[in-house]
Amino acid sequence: MRILVIDAFSESHLEALRSLGLTVEYQPQLKTEELAAAIDGVTILVARSKKVSKEAIDQGRELTLIVRAGAGVNTIDVAAASARGVYVANCPGKNSIAVAELTLGLLLALDRRLPDQVADLRAGVWNKKEYSRADGLYGQTLGVIGLGSIGVEVARRARAFGMRVVVWSRSLTDERAGELQLERARTVPELCGLSDAVTLHVALTPETRGLVGEAALSRLRDRAMLINTSRAEVIDSAALKRAIAGQHLRVATDVFDKEPAGGSGAFDDELAKLPGVYGTHHVGASTEQAQSAVADETVRVVRRFVERGEVPNCVNTRASSRSPAAFQLLVRHYDKVGVLAEVLGAIRRHAINVEEMENTIFEGAQAASARIRLSARPPAELLEEIRARAETIIHVDVVELP
Repeated sequence: MRILVIDAFSESHLEALRSLGLTVEYQPQLKTEELAAAIDGVTILVARSKKVSKEAIDQGRELTLIVRAGAGVNTIDVAAASARGVYVANCPGKNSIAVAELTLGLLLALDRRLPDQVADLRAGVWNKKEYSRADGLYGQTLGVIGLGSIGVEVARRARAFGMRVVVWSRSLTDERAGELQLERARTVPELCGLSDAVTLHVALTPETRGLVGEAALSRLRDRAMLINTSRAEVIDSAALKRAIAGQHLRVATDVFDKEPAGGSGAFDDELAKLPGVYGTHHVGASTEQAQSAVADETVRVVRRFVERGEVPNCVNTRASSRSPAAFQLLVRHYDKVGVLAEVLGAIRRHAINVEEMENTIFEGAQAASARIRLSARPPAELLEEIRARAETIIHVDVVELP
């Protein structure tokens, strides 16, 4: 089985993959546009920053699993993978501390104007009077948009600075907010209206694209601080530029609309040139600690797939959302060759689609129980046809799913 790793990976982690009996191909210099030509014959693909396009996925005739060595999967055409039955897995939560540390660093940099101070000193300018003017973070309100693992780590660190923390998340309840000793805002605009600084920690999805727009930004007070270490697209860039000009908004961002495809290259984004804007090079997750943790998790995902046929952290199967199945067929049967093939053949003859199936073997390997989730109610004729196989079928029942 071949595994192709197309981004930086440590030798120790590559050796861990080899120990699984895999043929490891390590091509960190491979360009995105070259992937389609290199993927034929590959069963597992590991990618971090490089994009995995529909074209590449379609060329991977043996491709079965794509592991994103990171949290977000927006660099992978998940729809294309799903259409070809290719698992997509990620490594959530492993870089949370690294991103949280950068977020707090950017917050301090904005308040104390650290990059400007460094630039003046290097230019031979001493201006203590100007740079002595800073608000300080203690007692200020930080609004956190998104309360996944990164948002939780940011909130924890902000509270250690003595900040009041207000949070918005679609899934956040009052009970959960209380457990974390945080205040809950009902909407993003409400959060912005309560905050001296706002930081974003949401994944890029159709629902979060443009999440922070005119309605939210207009609620920020003059000279409020905004930090984005998630994805550039979660903020309406045109509205953001207007807020920077009209409200003197102070912005620190690790992400941009126009980022070079590789690790280095020419860069030209209008946002980075605006006064009051500090930028970093999309390095939020790039600490040695974080990368080692992500690589560990990548190896774990691959190991489970190779040894058990399971895919931890899979993002594109029905296991993570409600199945479309309406009924569940329960078949207790003797553990013999061909039993399930006969059952599935009968279901097929009645033109009913199988949405999910699980077969559990009991101790002693004499009997088993199959749970077969169906798209429609199995008719009485189908049930009788299965029950008629008394030499292999113990019991048949059907349950309507909620």
